[in-house]
Amino acid sequence: MTASAGILKGYRVLDCSIAMAGPFAAQRLGDLGADVVKIEPVTGEWQRHVAAGGAKGNKVNVSFLSLNRNKRSLAVDLKSPEGKAVLLDLVRSADVFLQNYRPGVAKRLGIDYETLSALNPRLVYVSMSGYGESGPYLDWPGQDLVLQGLSGAMLSAGRAGEPPTPAGQYLVDAVTAYTAFEGALAALLHRERTGEGQLVQVNMLDAITTLQMQELSVFTVAGKPQTRSAEPHAHVYIRAPYGAFATADGTIIIAFPPLRKFGEVIGEPSFLAMDDEVDAWSRRDEIFARTRERLVTRSTADWLQRLRAADIWCGPVYGYQDLVGDPQIAHNGTFVTYDHPTEGRVTTPGFPIKFSKTPSTVARGAPLVGEHTRQVLREAGYDEAAIDALLSRGAVFETPDAAPAGP
Repeated sequence: MTASAGILKGYRVLDCSIAMAGPFAAQRLGDLGADVVKIEPVTGEWQRHVAAGGAKGNKVNVSFLSLNRNKRSLAVDLKSPEGKAVLLDLVRSADVFLQNYRPGVAKRLGIDYETLSALNPRLVYVSMSGYGESGPYLDWPGQDLVLQGLSGAMLSAGRAGEPPTPAGQYLVDAVTAYTAFEGALAALLHRERTGEGQLVQVNMLDAITTLQMQELSVFTVAGKPQTRSAEPHAHVYIRAPYGAFATADGTIIIAFPPLRKFGEVIGEPSFLAMDDEVDAWSRRDEIFARTRERLVTRSTADWLQRLRAADIWCGPVYGYQDLVGDPQIAHNGTFVTYDHPTEGRVTTPGFPIKFSKTPSTVARGAPLVGEHTRQVLREAGYDEAAIDALLSRGAVFETPDAAPAGP
């Protein structure tokens, strides 16, 4: 693997984050070519020790592997004076500092925005939290499913009277990561124009709330209540039929078709005289039930062919095996495959943004703990004797498995 020549080449990011949202945001910056140095404890970041889905690796579990490519690892004890001094040395020449400690922890460690910006006024400091930097929920845990429940989003789908169904993704973590990524890029653009850095604050509650721009505006502006139906309608603010329906051999998605045309295709005469903007709302459960009765009579492939010929929005329901084998996914190059020194041949989702002149690449896989400690410290001006002294006192850590770092 060679160093990235992406659009952010020349920018250095210090990633002091853990779990998913912070590391994912930093990884996106690395994918665009930034030199991302993962600052982690000498025992390794929390995510190294907690494998999502129970998926372990040889030396790097899949959770960590998926969120930390295109980074170097500097393992340092920030609670030791010498370790903290190392980080402060790096801050002086860094472009972005990203952390998702609980509110107050960065201040206690002496690496809060006020402290670091005094060392480097050009620094873009991204602070991520669960609920904000202050307020009544300050000490609540910022966990994805907890935030899904708090956001109101779970009650926009499903059956009335039944428990809500959580998203099938770590939705809040992902949207928070992208919000932080966007904030970092915007602040870097501001710095290019003005020369000044700034504090960028992102919290999970605001991220998942603002993601629901349309839904919440329908509620706050139009006063439409969030009312679930007796049938498992897919969204309370979209007219029927809208959802996943069983076929003779699988499941199909139907997305608010014109009722008359839809009735003609599926052979449901009651739909022919219905008004899309009246009946599709007021008779939602009836329409859902009759759609379900009709669609179970034919195969998914048969319905897809008929409905697409009529220009009705529909699609299959995929599992991951179907997704990774999909021809459009292959055409887009959605997944990337590369060789990792300890995990072997790795295939993971790649880069959602395509740049014609500065394409994203996998310059390096997720690092081992402290794999690049010596390399990063050399670049910061430490000589070999000073690095050896820090290592011997436990202020920093270098994994025994790390390949010799270049000059």
